[in-house]
Amino acid sequence: MKFIRQMILGVLLSAVSISTVAAEPLSIYTVNYPLAYFAERIGGTQVEVIFPAPADVDPAHWMPDSTTIAAYQKADLILLNGANYAKWVGKVSLPRGKMINTTRKHRARYLKTKRATTHSHGAQGAHAHESLAFTTWLDFDLARHQAVAVTSAFSRAQPKQKAVFAQNLATLEKDLDGLDRAMKKLAAKSPTLPLVVSHPVYDYLGRAYGLNIRSVHWEPDEVPTVAKMAELKTLLKDHPAKWMVWEGQPDEGARSKLEEMGIKSAVFDPCGTEPGQGDFLTTMRNNIANLARVFE
Repeated sequence: MKFIRQMILGVLLSAVSISTVAAEPLSIYTVNYPLAYFAERIGGTQVEVIFPAPADVDPAHWMPDSTTIAAYQKADLILLNGANYAKWVGKVSLPRGKMINTTRKHRARYLKTKRATTHSHGAQGAHAHESLAFTTWLDFDLARHQAVAVTSAFSRAQPKQKAVFAQNLATLEKDLDGLDRAMKKLAAKSPTLPLVVSHPVYDYLGRAYGLNIRSVHWEPDEVPTVAKMAELKTLLKDHPAKWMVWEGQPDEGARSKLEEMGIKSAVFDPCGTEPGQGDFLTTMRNNIANLARVFE
């Protein structure tokens, strides 16, 4: 009888051990903040999401150090944006079976930028905006497809949690669809309204919502040079914009120079990195509210 009780106790302890292992959260590493946000919304307590890029760098042009790369290599899943985003991924050795390209099934929707331009982002040094546009999540329908890809990857890794992931995805899809509808409604008020955008990161936003945009290469924390001012004046001859859309709050000197030309400023944060306040959803809602002034 004592032997049987010991066997039963051993089985119960084993079951508890197995259950504990099964409940271990998935270690998820991402290359940008939107994917980290999607992963947290979808995975809930079943995942531990790490987005290690420093807050003061653009993740698209960031190069992680060897310690951080090693951490990516040990992750259960590595969420990639695709569309040539985070070029460092192609320069290091990462486990192919763990990498999830969230736009792989939608390559036909990739956009090419109109031109490649070399310039600098502060301490990150000079780099070129290459031919493939990569801020896919600014098309909120494409962002929804990226969230679906994340859900599929989680469900394969933890099939017992498939229903939970699907339920969380449905809630996230509702929010992304709301953003999509709001942008379409806003842009429909004046579909031909000419806009200048401060940086070539709005290609997907422009295509998805029919925005009439032309891009310059101005950084929010810099006062534009004489050459950049001349370039803008040339652009305005056949694109008479009264608004410039910025990635972040522009330098007061830049804002003043634009106002002298009759151009107002509005912010639409692409949110590639985690915002100082709020999250992806609140940032995008604020972005749309900022554009509402433009389309009044």
